[in-house]
Amino acid sequence: MFKTLICSAAVLAASLAPAAAAFPDRPLRIVSGSAAGGSSDFVGRVVADAVGTIFGQRIVVENRTGVNGVLGAEAVVNSPADGYTTFVCPMSTATITPQLLGARMPVDPGTDLGPVAVVTMSSYGLVVRAESPYRSLNDIVEAARRRPGELTYASPGVGSAQHLGGELLKQLTRTDISHISFRGAAPAMLEILAGRIDFSMTNLGDAVGHIQGGRLRLLGIADGTPSPIFPEARPLAESVPGLEVVGWFGICARRDIPAEALARWTDGIRQALADETVRERIVAGGMTPHFEDTATFQRRMTADRENWLRVIQAVNIRAD
Repeated sequence: MFKTLICSAAVLAASLAPAAAAFPDRPLRIVSGSAAGGSSDFVGRVVADAVGTIFGQRIVVENRTGVNGVLGAEAVVNSPADGYTTFVCPMSTATITPQLLGARMPVDPGTDLGPVAVVTMSSYGLVVRAESPYRSLNDIVEAARRRPGELTYASPGVGSAQHLGGELLKQLTRTDISHISFRGAAPAMLEILAGRIDFSMTNLGDAVGHIQGGRLRLLGIADGTPSPIFPEARPLAESVPGLEVVGWFGICARRDIPAEALARWTDGIRQALADETVRERIVAGGMTPHFEDTATFQRRMTADRENWLRVIQAVNIRAD
């Protein structure tokens, strides 16, 4: 009888215990490796607003800049493995920067973090100052051949997609063009606007306002998919075959986050990108809304790492 009472009490206590809270039950954090106003920051805030509404929880965007986003990735790697902290994962940070020759990084975002979902595709375009004498990619190539080493192109840092896009152009055209590195896309754009740099192979999200405002001229896009915001822009590969740079932004997290958290993040992003208002906001920012699940994202990341490593090795690009 005494044992029966004990067992009954245990069953009653278990039935009265609070059920485990479903994920998420408190505010979350998205870490961006770029400063406020950059493309990574923009994607992070779009996801935070849309997915936060779906989750019914506040999502805070935290900017951790440095080493082309790697310091932001490090913060996520060192966060608890509970799914409450994720990372805005740009193509260059995940697939290029960690593979630069001689690179010594605190973490490798492409291997130390796991993919959650792709959020946007990001077209790259070749831009010049509106007053520039160059009105086509062929104009730039011809000038570079006439004046080796004199033309300049800007990037937001060694190992960025903008940097490798410029190096790919030089490799394919066998020209000598000087690379000038800046601490971010914004200062690089300012130098082009001031006429001190000739051009940049830039993420359109960082240049859309200047192009629409007539301060920059877009000479072409670096992928074969028409830009939703500049549909008239022609692919650069029509002039220089093989000149393609296709960027993306996704959300990554620690590889060991709970399966429930991973599923909730993936489904939340899927739902967010089905919302027309969210899609319009992304297009206005110069990007294309594009969802890929975890497995598809992993395949894309693996393929891009292999492709960019070939460029890095071919032109001997080293970390600063």
